[in-house]
Amino acid sequence: MPLVILAVGILVLFFLIVKVKLNSFLSLLLVAGLVGFAEGLPIGQIVPVIEKGLGGTLGGLAIVVSFGAILGKLMAESGGAQRIATTLIKVFGRKNIKWAVCLTGFIVGIALFYEIGFVLLIPLVFTIAAAAKIPLLEAGIPMAAALSVTHGFLPPHPGPTAISIIYNADIGLTLVYGAIIAIPTAIVAGPLFYGTVKHIKTEIPEGLFEPKVFTDEEMPGFGISVFTALVPVFLMAAAAIAKMELAKGTPVFDVLTFLGTPDIALTISILIAFYTFGIGRGKSVVDIMKVAQDGIVAIAMILLIVGGGGALKQILIDSGVGSYIGTLAAGSNLSPLLLAWTVAAVIRVACGSATVAALTAGGIAAPVVAVTGVSPELMVLATGAGSLIISPPNDPGFWLFKEFFGLTVKNTVRTWCVLETIISVMGLAGVLIISMFI
Repeated sequence: MPLVILAVGILVLFFLIVKVKLNSFLSLLLVAGLVGFAEGLPIGQIVPVIEKGLGGTLGGLAIVVSFGAILGKLMAESGGAQRIATTLIKVFGRKNIKWAVCLTGFIVGIALFYEIGFVLLIPLVFTIAAAAKIPLLEAGIPMAAALSVTHGFLPPHPGPTAISIIYNADIGLTLVYGAIIAIPTAIVAGPLFYGTVKHIKTEIPEGLFEPKVFTDEEMPGFGISVFTALVPVFLMAAAAIAKMELAKGTPVFDVLTFLGTPDIALTISILIAFYTFGIGRGKSVVDIMKVAQDGIVAIAMILLIVGGGGALKQILIDSGVGSYIGTLAAGSNLSPLLLAWTVAAVIRVACGSATVAALTAGGIAAPVVAVTGVSPELMVLATGAGSLIISPPNDPGFWLFKEFFGLTVKNTVRTWCVLETIISVMGLAGVLIISMFI
């Protein structure tokens, strides 16, 4: 019965958004309330659970997304994004630009959660699409695919690292196996997959990007532009390395982990950007603050919609749907690798969050490692692959992709959901192939 209720709830969500044309944020809240009631949550708990999910999601993303939007706006308004874009286009050529974006997303994604990397790179995607005169998705899909692949397979990314700890896996070996799977997966789910959906046309959402053309003299240099854009990446990567290599409580460990906190890293990055993209380019503080304000206004509704996805996710978690489905899958007679993938996949569909799916599945499947002797490193990758499947509408990432790329729900399913499923299935296939040789 919980699965039937979940399926009906998602169908109602699609109906409200596609047919009724109800605002996505309102639709998500309404469906979250209805599903919570139908799943048996006491009526007095429904609103608090929705607030918990919305607040929990925005609490972790509000500063990151807002500061990322400010950084992106400053980069675009100063000409920094155009400088990066024109340089990449010159080096790779217009026909190969999607490979450049995929490589950039792969490098950036290793240290960042998907949502953070997405927000940091989206202004660059907009600028590259405008400067190279290519379809928006030609740059956007390779970027999103690369970020998602690293989210599922590559330590020191926080997700795979956390699952490695649950399974007591060797993080270095997990990284080696993960890279073997991640590289071909990113290629197929990114640049190659775009070729099957290139007929889908979309425009950059109004207010997020204004295609102003700068002269060479007006733009900051390539080096300073890349440095400013990647400051948060460097800081978070340093924190990830510190957590793996340094003893807790040492001064260097404490400093690096503090500076590498996403909120702090982005705070530092926009302070640097205030100078490199603002004061250093002759702009006044008033001008800089106007750009920052415009950046926040442009993503306000997107933040609410992402929060709405978090509310639906929390309803499903607190009503027990995720645990129900996970236990159901765990009762089957699958191989350990298939079990880990399946449990993560069904929890992903139920709860939306890839992180919740991966960590929950890890907790369920961890005892299997000791009993069967299966490679814990491959269990990490199987779990990570399963946690990425489909990306249903109760996943905040679904709405990030939809809103930033100006897609309809139907086209989001045809692009983003298929992309995520390709990554998930290829990840499982890669795990099973490697398991034949070790």
